[in-house]
Amino acid sequence: MTPEQAGLLRMAEESLKAARILADKDIARFAVSRAYYCMFYCAEAALLTKGLSFSKHAGVIAMFGKEFTKAGLLPNLLHRHLIEASELREDGDYDFASIIDADTCTEQLYRAEKFLTLIRDFLEKHRG
Repeated sequence: MTPEQAGLLRMAEESLKAARILADKDIARFAVSRAYYCMFYCAEAALLTKGLSFSKHAGVIAMFGKEFTKAGLLPNLLHRHLIEASELREDGDYDFASIIDADTCTEQLYRAEKFLTLIRDFLEKHRG
């Protein structure tokens, strides 16, 4: 694992930790946002295995799907979870009328934790 990938995984871990703290304080909107960033940083770390880096979230999300889930390297569900987390983050960050309930928040935290575990395992197996 490269130093950049390790740094991205640290950021993912910290984002997940922040998401849990926010969820414990019943701040679901921002907990979901941090859960998304956990997944996003993981996707960026995975893309680095192919020498790919993008300046926009949409680029990271699209290429993660193409290069990893559609290629069969990782479960298809990961891409779907990343897309859904992105949509929830946008709602939470920009739509003042959106409501993110506790069940949705809990599900997003679970998905982020699973995403982190799978990407960490993938990076350990695909060093270099």
